[in-house]
Amino acid sequence: MSLLIDIDRFLRHSDMPPTRFGREAVNDPRFVFDIRNGRECGGKVRSRVYSYIAKTEGRPGQCG
Repeated sequence: MSLLIDIDRFLRHSDMPPTRFGREAVNDPRFVFDIRNGRECGGKVRSRVYSYIAKTEGRPGQCG
């Protein structure tokens, strides 16, 4: 799967705004918008994103 597809799925399921996701996952509130516009990500950033998703999905009340 692509990073953007995984992020968009997470955002839909968690009802989290893209700016909050970017700020909390990689300290960049424009991150999701930049990815949608073609920004490429290296392995470290991808790892941080997937780590954040995994950690947040485990929190009660965060994801459905």
